[in-house]
Amino acid sequence: MFQLLRGFVLPAAACDGNRDGDSRYANLFRKLDLNEDGRKIFKAGDTNQDGQLDFEEFMQYLKEHEKKMKLAFKSLDKNNDGKIEASEVVQSLKILGINISEKQAEKILQSIDADGTMTVDWNEWRDHFMFNPATDIEEIIRYWKHSTVLDIGDSLTVPDEFTEEEKKTGQWWKQLLAGGVAGAVSRTGTAPLDRLKVMMQVHGSKSNKMNIASGFKQMLKEGGARSLWRGNGVNVVKIAPETAIKFWAYEQYKKILTREDGKLGTVERFVSGSLAGATAQTSIYPMEVLKTRLAVGKTGQYSGMFDCAKKILKREGPKAFYKGYIPNILGIIPYAGIDLAVYELLKSTWLEHYASSSANPGVFVLLGCGTVSSTCGQLASYPLALIRTRMQAQASVEGAPQLNMVGLFQRIVATEGLRGLYRGIAPNFMKVLPAVSISYVVYEKMKQNLGIA
Repeated sequence: MFQLLRGFVLPAAACDGNRDGDSRYANLFRKLDLNEDGRKIFKAGDTNQDGQLDFEEFMQYLKEHEKKMKLAFKSLDKNNDGKIEASEVVQSLKILGINISEKQAEKILQSIDADGTMTVDWNEWRDHFMFNPATDIEEIIRYWKHSTVLDIGDSLTVPDEFTEEEKKTGQWWKQLLAGGVAGAVSRTGTAPLDRLKVMMQVHGSKSNKMNIASGFKQMLKEGGARSLWRGNGVNVVKIAPETAIKFWAYEQYKKILTREDGKLGTVERFVSGSLAGATAQTSIYPMEVLKTRLAVGKTGQYSGMFDCAKKILKREGPKAFYKGYIPNILGIIPYAGIDLAVYELLKSTWLEHYASSSANPGVFVLLGCGTVSSTCGQLASYPLALIRTRMQAQASVEGAPQLNMVGLFQRIVATEGLRGLYRGIAPNFMKVLPAVSISYVVYEKMKQNLGIA
């Protein structure tokens, strides 16, 4: 439990050093410099990587670390009285989904409390954590989790992680359930834009200049208002199995890739997440094909999901359910990689420049970071998504040649130019912000109803 408090020390914050601090650093350096040669082995602060830590590097390391500790202290000091009490520790950990008793909180404070007051002031906090840098912030600060919460209708995000405490108490499945319901509501709310995107991807060309207005008119004329939601049922149904498989696979891949020291770095997490996404996509991919076929199908062509599956199987065989599979799997890497990288960059920038008193960024910062990172991920992977959709729909479009991924890519570039690889991206971007907003609001409401708010 004590390790949890270390996790509150965030990666960056804003707090100024002072002369008293400098003299304290100098005294501490002298105590550590036992042979009085002005050098000390200290890997974390060795900025020039010469295997030694001189006084300037030592002082810089401590100043930077003290900034992090100050923000952590303020995050725990809920009533701003300059002291951390047991009740504040209980409250802070409860926000993170970790329930402890007052006695357990007191034991945590006892290990830090130097004067026996059963409270911890800034000096006690600083002195205790001076040499305890935090590493695994993502396992603790749930404020910054986003892939479960922010559902934009695409299934390429790296799954969330859960602490051991969350797994033991059953909080994980409640969060997954809340995220699943949020995703279902979000996808239903933005389904017309999603279907328009698919229609523009499949039918848009130089000769058929389908835009947002003409696309909606065509869909309404052909099948009425109800047709705007065609294919959404499959899109919602596949959330549950995909989430479950992705979560299970992510845990298995993490175990395989965990280093000998028991830690899992950013690269290992990204690889684990990408592999988990690929595993989940492989399992539910036939449903992706069904969703596309229903979306581009005409009124009366299919009576439902099962009728669509039966007709595809009868006319095209089992292979048809994995058309476009390769570009879909390849799209996971640029999407997830760029989404995570941009999200981490935005998060770090916010913490460094604006997190003066709390680790909680607030709803608007979270929505902004999630929207921008998802949009950047989509920009990178969109050509692969378009080729996947075209391959899924080829057999249902009259007169369309049955091309493979490379052939289709070459044909699009030759006949439509590079712009052809981004057909339908406008409605795709239009749905990001409402999808993110809806899923976040529903997720918060679901958490309250499930008792994990």
